[in-house]
Amino acid sequence: MINILFAGNHGVFDGMLTCALSIFKRSQLKENVAFYVLTMDVSHISPSYTPVTDSQISFFESVIRQYGDHSVKKIDVTDLYMAEFSGCPNEGAYCSPYTLIRLFADKIDGIPDKILYLDVDIMFNRDIHLLYDIDVDGVEYAAARDHYGKYLLNPNYVNAGVLLFNLGYMKETGILEKARDLIKTKKLTFADQSALIRSTTKKKMLPQRFNDQKFLHKHTVVRHFSKRLFYLPYPHTDNIKQWQVSKVHKVFGYYEFDDILYEYIYLKRKYTQELTNGS
Repeated sequence: MINILFAGNHGVFDGMLTCALSIFKRSQLKENVAFYVLTMDVSHISPSYTPVTDSQISFFESVIRQYGDHSVKKIDVTDLYMAEFSGCPNEGAYCSPYTLIRLFADKIDGIPDKILYLDVDIMFNRDIHLLYDIDVDGVEYAAARDHYGKYLLNPNYVNAGVLLFNLGYMKETGILEKARDLIKTKKLTFADQSALIRSTTKKKMLPQRFNDQKFLHKHTVVRHFSKRLFYLPYPHTDNIKQWQVSKVHKVFGYYEFDDILYEYIYLKRKYTQELTNGS
């Protein structure tokens, strides 16, 4: 079994679809994939902060079932969030409060000991086994360096968008509990990522190809469509996601994912039509 952990509000649906499709279309799978989706309702903070919907989960399940006996489980962590983080210094995190909820993984029954946390703005360019089969025995997690942080902050500063968790060992070291304590007491530049890094006892550093945040090479396993710096036509940042297909073509010049993205476009239209017909 391959275990995948997502987290976010209803807006992560496009990323869940494209990421899952990239796993199925780029991997030789002999086992099933179990997706776990952490979500919550904190619409009192912002009207857009509503959970992944049941209709999204149902449609996602229908898609992944076309590729095998795969499963998805939605886990609402609203009560956990309100008890732990409501009103904390990092509630206005650099992205959203949803970046914090992966720190609850040790408190949720049924989450497997080995699980791959993924931001939804990632695409697999090569077989997921190249990443998932890495041995994490004796470490809390495996991660690749942050493209900018390794220059600006620390040579081993990791990007928390792709984390291969050894959750059993993490429970022993208390890393997530320590990270939650930091979130509750200190304002941190990168919130959950900073808290996780500060609380780490032992990690495994992975080559950049397992979380490439700027380039796409033939050897790239995971392409992470995170915010990045562009120098032309003038220095600026942009946050282009894989489901913005026209921009992926025009700005990045990527056509390698077209088989995935065109299926995503078809599926998204089908989902929208089903919603419309069902209303």
